Amino acid sequence: AFYSLLMNGKIDEHFYVSAAAFISGLGIAIAVGLPFGLLMGRSRFLDALLDPYVTALNATPRLVWLPLFILWFGIGIWSKIMIVFAGAVFPLLINTYTGVKNVDRVLVNVVRSFGANEWQVMKVVILPNSLPYIIAGLRLAIGRAILGVVVGEFFGSSKGLGYMIASAATNYKVDVVFVGTAIFMGLS
Repeated sequence: AFYSLLMNGKIDEHFYVSAAAFISGLGIAIAVGLPFGLLMGRSRFLDALLDPYVTALNATPRLVWLPLFILWFGIGIWSKIMIVFAGAVFPLLINTYTGVKNVDRVLVNVVRSFGANEWQVMKVVILPNSLPYIIAGLRLAIGRAILGVVVGEFFGSSKGLGYMIASAATNYKVDVVFVGTAIFMGLS
């Protein structure tokens, strides 16, 4: 089945659509989650202001947002990008925030005693010490982004690997379902 799908170009077409949604959604999640995690971790005001919303949105299952994203963005690529973004942004934001909060205060005070400004503290102490948390957040975000692609394409798409799997399952083409599943397993 894989060879047949590869030869007739179906798998390439579906893969590129899924890859575009994955890369775009994950890229936006990184561009939003990383800076907000750093800012929330460093600013008590932003922490107090945004933490209840982040907590509530993170606790909400991503599947609940799918019908709204389809209504707002249609069944095209943007609804998939937004569901990928919604799945990936919170693990990255929360892990970055936790990493910044767990930085040793002694290190921050030592760098400040040598006259470092906020940017230098961020560059020399905060980012290097938060890096394990950020990497863990990225790993979680990538897994959630792949899940977002699958879910988004199952319910609101006319192309992509998730759509290919859902369509094949509807038509009892188990071999095609296994091909799509194996591709997603290989990407994880």
